[in-house]
Order: sequence, then C-alpha cells, then structure tokens
Amino acid sequence: MANSNTIKQKELFGHPLGLYVLFFTEMWERFSYYGMRAILVLYLVHVTTGDNPGLGWSNGDALALYGWYTMLVYVASIPGGWIADKLLGQKKSVLYGGIILVAGHSILAVEQMWAFYTGLGLIIAGVGMLKPNISTMVGGLYKQGDIRRDKGFTIFYIGINIGAFLSSLIVGYVGEVHGWHYGFGLAGIGMTLGLIQYVLGQKYLKHVGNFLGKSENKEEKEAMNRPLTKVEKDRVIVLFISFLLVIVFWGAFEQAGGLMNIYAMENTNRMLFGWEVPASWFQSLNAMFIIFLGTSVALYWAKRKLKGKVATSLFKMIIGLIIMGTGFFFMSAASAQFESTGASAMYWLVLAYLFHTVGELCISPVALSYITKLAPVKYASIMMGVYFAMTGFGNKLAGLLGESAEGLGEFTVFTGIAVFCVIFGILVLLFRKKLESLTHGAEDNEREMLEQEAYELADPAINN
Repeated sequence: MANSNTIKQKELFGHPLGLYVLFFTEMWERFSYYGMRAILVLYLVHVTTGDNPGLGWSNGDALALYGWYTMLVYVASIPGGWIADKLLGQKKSVLYGGIILVAGHSILAVEQMWAFYTGLGLIIAGVGMLKPNISTMVGGLYKQGDIRRDKGFTIFYIGINIGAFLSSLIVGYVGEVHGWHYGFGLAGIGMTLGLIQYVLGQKYLKHVGNFLGKSENKEEKEAMNRPLTKVEKDRVIVLFISFLLVIVFWGAFEQAGGLMNIYAMENTNRMLFGWEVPASWFQSLNAMFIIFLGTSVALYWAKRKLKGKVATSLFKMIIGLIIMGTGFFFMSAASAQFESTGASAMYWLVLAYLFHTVGELCISPVALSYITKLAPVKYASIMMGVYFAMTGFGNKLAGLLGESAEGLGEFTVFTGIAVFCVIFGILVLLFRKKLESLTHGAEDNEREMLEQEAYELADPAINN
C-alpha cells in the first residue's frame, strides 16, 4: 500500500527514483543468479578430466539437482515473505537477503563439494529473502489504480534481464573457458555491486518497504489488524487460480536452463563463421529479446486497453502461456532435424527463445503487478512469496520433464509441452470472465487514468 508520502517522491522519466534503485539491485542479483544458472548444469555434466573438469554427472542426475535447486530457490520466498510481513519489513529483508547471497556465491568459488552444497543452500536462503520483497517494494512505489504500475514493473523486469543477458555471456564464457569456479566467483562479485548500490540508494526508499507493524499510518494499522473482507478473500482466490498458469508456464519455460541448455551443447550445430558459439550463450537470447521487446509489448497492451479491447492482467497471462507454448514447436522441429541429419540448426533455438520471451513479457511482469493490485496489504509479501513458490514448483516440474527426455526423447517432450500449454491456456480463457468478476473491479479505473494520460499528452496546454 502506498501512502501519500510515497506519491511525493522525486521522479525520473515519469517514475519514482526508488524504482531505479530497485532496478539496479535486481539487475545485479539476477546477474549473479542467472550467471550461476547458465553454467550449473554444464558444470555438473562436464567430464572430470581436462583443464576445466566438471563433476561428471549424468544428464538425468544433473537435471534432477537443477530441478530441486531452482524449486527451493523460489519456495524459500514464502518464509522470506513471512519474515518481511511479520518481523523485518521488505526493505531490511532485501538487505539481509543480499548479504546472504554474496556469501553463497563467494563460497561456490571454492573447489570443494562441501562448498558447492553450502553455496547452493545460502543462495536459496538469500533469494528467498530478496526476491519476493523487492518485487513488492516496486508495487509500493505506486498508489492504487496508478496506470504507471504495470509500466514500472516492465522497466523493473528489463533490469532483471539486462543482468541475465550480461551474465549469460560473461559468466558463461568465464565458466566454460577459464574455469567453472571462476564463473561462480564472478557471479558473487556482481551481487556485491548490487548490494552496495542498494545501501547507497536508501534515501530514495524511505517511504516504501518499511515494517507495517510499526507504522504510524492509521489506514495501514487498521489493514494489518482487521480480518480479511469478502472482497479481499475473493481476490486471493483469483490469485491462487492464476498461480496455476504460473506453474505451467515456468514448468515449460525453465527447460531453458536444463534440457534446452543440454540440447544446445550436445545436439546443435553451433559453428558460426568457423567459430563455435558457447552453449551457455544461448541463455542470453531470452534476456536480449526482453531488453529490445519489453517496452513494445507493454505499449501494445496499453494501446489495446485504450481502445476498449480486452487487456486485463489475467487475459495477458493466458495469452502469454499460449505464445510461450507455441515456441516449443520450434524445438520439435529442431529435434526432428537432429534425428534426420545428426545436428540441428541454431535458428530453431533462436525462434523458440523469441516466442518464449514474448510469452514471458505477457505473464511474468504482469503477474508481479497483478499481485500488488489484489493482495491484502497485511499479506503483501507473503502472497508475492507464494507466487515465487509457484514459480519454484514450475522449476521442479521443468526438471522432471527434462529428466523424462532420456526415456521419451526430446521430440516427444518438446511437442508434449507445446500441446499442453496451448490447450491449458485455451481452457482457462473460457473461464476468464467468471474469474475476473471475483477481482471486484481492481483494474476498472486503469483505463480512465490511461485515457486522461493520453489526453494530457495530446494537449500540453492542460498542464500549463
């Protein structure tokens, strides 16, 4: 919940300065997380001999660990959200989470198995503290009904993917060429930079992310102490139903770090002008597409809403799932080409990541914004934590699906994912209006604000 002080914060490019502090914090956190993710499975399956030895695990065992790890990273967001709502507030939880993450990534640089598992454990705890709370803070920068909220989350999401893009290239290259543990250590340096700028930017976050248990605001105190109303309960129901979309989406999407990552390394012809493209670099495609397409997708939905066409959050999320699922048909084509020729072309991966990216832009930043619109203030961080936990369950599902490829084959798995996502999205679309009625008009006033914004832009004299 944003109070009157929140709205008076200094702005840059039409958004509170605090957004950019959170932008760069999350950018460096994602640099560290996605950098480590880009090389984790490759490190696990790489042979134990040579200049840059890995652990020599089988693909199935590596994907199993990947699934458990990525699930726990996000499931930890539930206790992380609870700690913020009940004990620390979001701002301090992000700080402590960042410190734990620096420790975790630093320990991973040590070439010992105890350090490997300890580092993963600390990263799980750190992301759990940071991830749900920094996203909730972004929503707290905007008052209820502020049309800039969705745009703010898109800007924030671009920051996430700048970090992911750079890390896949830099950490991926360092890990594959110079040493896996150098890559892990480099990820820790990135998180340290993010933590430093977060501490230095606290003056722009004075009125957001504070522990509401000590709030002097009467409205916030009442919201924390009274039971949930019928409207709030209905909105929570809608959120939980929308989380089913989240599980299915990430169960498919997170093949990127697992099965698609291994597929790029083992089955794809990566030769480009006589040079072999590192397999981990394909992880950067998603982030690159988001950086270039993020504002365009957000603008498309804004124009659609202004024209009076369906552009609700739930509708966007459903369409995002269908588009992302369609992208797996390109991986089916890649698998078919590999089976017939012994290698598949890189452009299949590029096309798949393009569709995955457009789908992600329709569902992920929109879902973050949707939660801040519908979640009761007393459970704001916990509900964000539940969302990321659902993301975690999706990641575990991704690992299970990836493991199944050893028996079923990549073509069957990729095609099955594509068909299921499209059909599931269409089924939810049939019940969309009924579900949206349970939001009790949480998004009704956004179109009016958008129309006013467009009117003012068209006639600058209004502001004179």
